Formats: sequence, structure tokens, C-alpha cells
Amino acid sequence: MDIAYLGPVASFTHSAAQYAFPDENLVPLGTIPDAIMAIQRGEVDAAVVPIENTIEGGVNTTLDYLFHFADVPIQAEIVLPIAQHVMVHPQNEAVWKSVQKVLSHPQGLAQCAKFLHEHLYGVEQIATPSTAYAAKWVKEHPDELAAAIAPDLAAAQYGLKTVQANAQDIELNQTRFAVLSRKKPKLALPAEEEKTSISVILPNNLPGALHKVLSAFAWRNIDLSKIESRPLKTSLGEYFFLIDLYSSEKTELVKNALSEINLLGGETKVLGTYHVFRILKNTGEG
Repeated sequence: MDIAYLGPVASFTHSAAQYAFPDENLVPLGTIPDAIMAIQRGEVDAAVVPIENTIEGGVNTTLDYLFHFADVPIQAEIVLPIAQHVMVHPQNEAVWKSVQKVLSHPQGLAQCAKFLHEHLYGVEQIATPSTAYAAKWVKEHPDELAAAIAPDLAAAQYGLKTVQANAQDIELNQTRFAVLSRKKPKLALPAEEEKTSISVILPNNLPGALHKVLSAFAWRNIDLSKIESRPLKTSLGEYFFLIDLYSSEKTELVKNALSEINLLGGETKVLGTYHVFRILKNTGEG
């Protein structure tokens, strides 16, 4: 099987894909949209992309592409512990506090906001497509006074020196990754709870529309694990909602709840029903 992931080699997504598919061909791609559209076009058998982080919440690019551009279902969720490390080229180790720029994925920069404010205040922050991309760039530009925020796997892969380990704002930092595929893949990890992800566009001009939508799940004792909104990209003030449900042994109840929402005038889309796979080892985004 060919498994696309947000690369390059040694990104957090690469680690998640390795744990889940240790014997498959892993294909690094440059951006989250590249990975999602590769499975959408059938160029690979599955894709692994970050979907949510403990500190920074949803990965908006992933959420928007799943709603607007892709119809490939989520077939699994991988939860990976995340440790963000600050690293520099070996020749700059002694002067790392004088770096002029810090590179990382936007999630990596945001997850280390407190450290950056306290130790590298005023240093230019440059967003990159992935944490590993940032590490690779620092390796390839030794004459630049630059640091990367990335996993320890990236430091080993690109020959960088870690000058600050565990720079993330909180210790219990995790990222959820979605496995997208048209067929249910077999993961080399133990399966845990079952979830269903859906999107909902609220009915127009219905007072208490969100309350009525949530009530469709509440009175059926369907537990929600997440709800968030994203712009519909149509006009200002119009949104769709992304909802995660615990759906084990509740297939018919979920189906009936969605039918009720549709009867109210709402629009629903099932993004996938899948199991959660947790990686317990602390590896240490996208």
C-alpha cells in the first residue's frame, strides 16, 4: 500500500504513519492539501493528516479540505504524544539565543508561544508546511542564524543540535491524525473507542437552530466529544459545524438523529465512522 503523509521525512505525521503502517510504502508530500488530494484522486491507498492538537485545536486546512474538496472517509484516528524541540545547525549551537528567525509549522509555533515569548522575544517567526520542513531548511542553510521547532526525530534525521527540549506550552500535548481511505485499512495498533465525525449546516431562519440540532443527539443519549465551527466561505457570518460523536453500538440512533436534522432543514455529511488508535510512547503539528 502507498500511504501519503505530510512530509518531509521526520515530521510528526511521518511518525504517526510509521506507527500505523510500519510495513507499507510511505509517501511524503509537501502540504496537507497535497496529501488529501492524492487520496482523493486515487494516487495513493490512504493518507495521514493532522486534524487537531491539544493546545491549538483544529487544524483548519484539514477540516476545510475534508468539508469542501474531499469525499474520502476518515477510516481511523491516530493519537500521538507531541514534544516540540528547539534545534539549530551544529555550528550555531553556542549562539542559539541570538537566532534571527524561528521556523516551524504554524501549529508548532503556536504550541511553543510561551517559550518563544520568554526566550526568543521579537525573533521573526516563519511558518513552514511542516515541522520537518523547518528542520530540513535549517540544515541546508548553516550560514543563517535560524532555529527550527520540530520533533527529536527531525534533529536526528537532519543532523541538528537540540538546544531546548519540550518547549511546548503544556506537557500533555497530543495531536489527532485522520487516516483517509476508501477502504478500511488494517493498522498495527490496538483499536479503542468508535467515533463518527459529521458536518452540519444549520437550517436557515430557524430560531434556536443549533439547540435543536444538538437536541437530536442529546435525547438519544449520543455523547459528543467535539463541536466546532468553520466559515462556509460563502458570505460573512455563514458557518458549518464539525461534530464528533461516540457512536459505538449506536449506528441506528446516529442515523435517526441525522434524519431528524435533515427534516428540520439542516444539511449533514458523514465524514467517517472509525476507531481511535492511541500511541502511548512519547515521541518527541503537523
